[in-house]
Amino acid sequence: MYIPKQFKIEDEEVIYDFIEKYGFATLFSQHKGEPYATHLPLMLNKSENALYGHFARPNEQWKDAENQQVLVIFQGPHCYISPSWYETTKAVPTWNYVSIHLYGKIEIIEDEKVIFDSLNDLVNKYESTDSPYNLNDVEPDFIKGMSKGIVAFRIKITKIEAKAKLSQNHPVERQELIIKHLENTSQQDNLQVASLMKKNLKK
Repeated sequence: MYIPKQFKIEDEEVIYDFIEKYGFATLFSQHKGEPYATHLPLMLNKSENALYGHFARPNEQWKDAENQQVLVIFQGPHCYISPSWYETTKAVPTWNYVSIHLYGKIEIIEDEKVIFDSLNDLVNKYESTDSPYNLNDVEPDFIKGMSKGIVAFRIKITKIEAKAKLSQNHPVERQELIIKHLENTSQQDNLQVASLMKKNLKK
């Protein structure tokens, strides 16, 4: 990924926080000689420096993805920045965003316990704390049957690229104008980008 110096995220904890917060990713590999992508939720295991996930078995990407160097993209909040918000008319529109690219080798998981644990981690992450649903309460034979419909995998992370384009290349006063306009909207992405820009200005 092209990352100008001022947009680079180097703090590992900040990167991991984004991955955990924006866990619905895009996984790219070569499939039948062409670029191929699947959109799916992934779980980060920090101690293993790995991502866990699963394909639907009919999705044939898994058949030739194993041992490939794959690319995973996590897209954070993003929004349009209008030049009409600036103090000058000598400006053009741009887009602010956060994006994390991870590279690694993909391994297919056969171990039933590891597969169950990875599914359970996903459920626990996304079910609300007061949800009555718990994978451990579901009939084991039913889970076993459903698991046949997926192909679980682990991606051992070999490289991370992280970018936060938050108008850091503009004067502080202009960044404050942008924040003010973003905060005056109700769009969630705009508010999240404004919050990140504020944090950035406090550094």
